[in-house]
Amino acid sequence: MSTRAAAPTRREQILREAARLFAERGFHGVGVDEIGAAVGISGPGLYRHFAGKDAMLAELLVGISERLLTGGRYRVAEAAGDPSAVLSSLIDGHIDFALDDRPLITLHDRELDRLRDEDRKLVRQLQRQYVELWVEVVRELHPTVPGAEVRSAVHAVFGLLNSTPHLGSAAQAPGLPDRAATESLLRRLAHGAFTALTP
Repeated sequence: MSTRAAAPTRREQILREAARLFAERGFHGVGVDEIGAAVGISGPGLYRHFAGKDAMLAELLVGISERLLTGGRYRVAEAAGDPSAVLSSLIDGHIDFALDDRPLITLHDRELDRLRDEDRKLVRQLQRQYVELWVEVVRELHPTVPGAEVRSAVHAVFGLLNSTPHLGSAAQAPGLPDRAATESLLRRLAHGAFTALTP
């Protein structure tokens, strides 16, 4: 049986390049023609896949919020009954996102307000559900810690992990940690933050 990942669809290619370009130059700094050129089609050809740049941005930000929540729920179910294992799995999953989808973190920070109200509300709703997955698990591990403090700790860990767009990479600057070292560091810091909840 082959273990090779399926080649990305044209739609997925467009979204990946749109995310990269939007993150590099801002939503308004990128034209449809540039996105098309990045995937080898004409700008007008993009309209066979998306209604426009607004639709791309919405699919990127709603899509990653849905993917995080779905992945989080899967991880909770997979390690059910062992909150320590669940938390480790959630941390690992979010680290993968933070290292592999840096442009989406930048997009969320800069461009969320450009979404239509209904899309922005959906992103926020999905994010709240994702946060609550983490809060429930951390409260199982630290039952004496007030819920508000646990929730603050979860948000703080997200802030830590989502700082990856600012880290650079070993390829960009020799001497910086490579992916494996960065992943290990983020994992230790995240676990340390939650351990610190109980004096």
